[in-house]
Amino acid sequence: MTTGQMEAGQHKNASNKTFSGLQRKETLEAMAQQQFDVIVIGGGITGAGIALDAQSRGLRTALIEMQDFASGTSSRSTKLVHGGLRYLKQLDVKVVAEVGKERAIVYENGPHVTTPEWMLLPFYKGGTFGKLSTSLGLRVYDFLAGVKRSERRKMFSPDVTLQHEPLLKKKDLRGGGYYVEYRTDDARLTIEVMKKAVELGAMAVNYAKVEELIVKDGTLVGVRVVDQLAGGTVGKDSSDPSASYALYASKIVNAAGPWVDTLREMDHSKQGKTLHLTKGVHLVFDQSRFPLGQAIYFDTPDGRMVFAIPRDGKTYVGTTDTNYKGDIANPRITMADRAYVLRAANEMFPSLGLMEADVESSWTGLRPLIHQEGKDPSEISRRDEIFISGSGLISMAGGKLTGYRKMAESVVNQIAAMLVAEGKVSAELPPSRTKTLPISGGDVGGSAQLAPFLRSRVSQGLRLGLTEPETMLLAQRYGSNVDTVFALLEQYRDEAARRGMPAAVLAALVYAIEREMVVKPADFFIRRTGALFFDIAWARQWKAAATAFLAERFRWSEAQTAAYTAELDQLLHEAVHPLEA
Repeated sequence: MTTGQMEAGQHKNASNKTFSGLQRKETLEAMAQQQFDVIVIGGGITGAGIALDAQSRGLRTALIEMQDFASGTSSRSTKLVHGGLRYLKQLDVKVVAEVGKERAIVYENGPHVTTPEWMLLPFYKGGTFGKLSTSLGLRVYDFLAGVKRSERRKMFSPDVTLQHEPLLKKKDLRGGGYYVEYRTDDARLTIEVMKKAVELGAMAVNYAKVEELIVKDGTLVGVRVVDQLAGGTVGKDSSDPSASYALYASKIVNAAGPWVDTLREMDHSKQGKTLHLTKGVHLVFDQSRFPLGQAIYFDTPDGRMVFAIPRDGKTYVGTTDTNYKGDIANPRITMADRAYVLRAANEMFPSLGLMEADVESSWTGLRPLIHQEGKDPSEISRRDEIFISGSGLISMAGGKLTGYRKMAESVVNQIAAMLVAEGKVSAELPPSRTKTLPISGGDVGGSAQLAPFLRSRVSQGLRLGLTEPETMLLAQRYGSNVDTVFALLEQYRDEAARRGMPAAVLAALVYAIEREMVVKPADFFIRRTGALFFDIAWARQWKAAATAFLAERFRWSEAQTAAYTAELDQLLHEAVHPLEA
């Protein structure tokens, strides 16, 4: 029996299963009063997955994130839970087989945030792929990834390929392969996984940075974290004791993504294999300028592979894959990055004549890969590995968004074995149950019942006075949690009118504060709604009203309000204006 199981009643009362931004400080204080089985450092999809797996098996679990949840790689990916076709090209068969099977699990456990998307792979004379290699590659992919019969690959003639997407370059087109990928909202997926962990009793806090590892007799026993929002300032002085908390656990997991090696340095264990960061850039266009009807996966003249994907009235194109050594917390798109993606898009869709002014938004993410000497960024394996240091720090490096659940299972299996060997648990932990555990918002009856669920909620939304598009957006974003949002909509309808805001916007904001630990405008407009990427006009339209509401709820000073307003304005600016360097 674990310490978490022995003190289940106390744990339940202490955590109160809250994920409210309004109780964030109290949650952090409560975390400092307890002994955990596991502390997870890092609030991206990897950390969230580990927290869910550990807590669901009875381990008392805490998670801390120095920025907002999903603020790093987990909100800046290509937003695909994909089967790894690109890794077949590298003969990375194990990765293809694993992530191919995992994507179906991710879909079933959270169908509201993951959607099957037929992908068209056109092939041209002299291109990377030919008819035979494409057909064979997709057939092998279907086999390795365990693709169900209805989603297995099809091969098209040039005419049929153009029927599916008339915008494609016609010259030298030899046909196309047709297969299924899964599109996701990476940040929402992360938040929903985190919420499920909290529902089960885990404790999680954002804007809490690890400043020190606590070691006793050579063994890692805890971490000292600093509240980055203490005293109303961002980046609180770590020497102020009111901002500092000591958290203790039997096992500490380093799931910090691009910062994994930073923590290994703090642990004096950065040796052997190290991280290799690469940068990926995506550009967003309005459908009025880039009316793509079909998701496309295509190769570029320099041999890279790029996606062009329609989503919510927009089309986004990416990604690049270049070595990165700059600011990890705020990677920026450069003019060269933008020019590269524009050139690739215009090469494949020549009739559009896309220009810099057509770019509505963009994002830049980092891939924390495991370094392989002499390999180009695109050739480096996406496999994950677990490193355990002499002090006991457990670091998870590499890996893919698609494989987050399996990675988490592997880490917790390792933790369980260590706890048994050390006599810290009296019996073996139960096996992982996340394979069939719906994430928060995923209780809709599986993918087969998603469509009827959405229809029923659209009818409900219409009765509440919402438009069909408004209701569908909310139902798809929140899944089975949308009923709570509808209740808030009724509760805040009059206040929304007084503030000159749509009731749906205010309800989403209140839900984000009370149920998703939003504490800043940027949290809401980027990680909880994705608006900065896919509806930047909406973000600009409601940023002032949303910030005013947040300021009142959190009782910000004028200086705080001005700082958070400026932060969001800067991020809106950076999404459109790349660096010259």
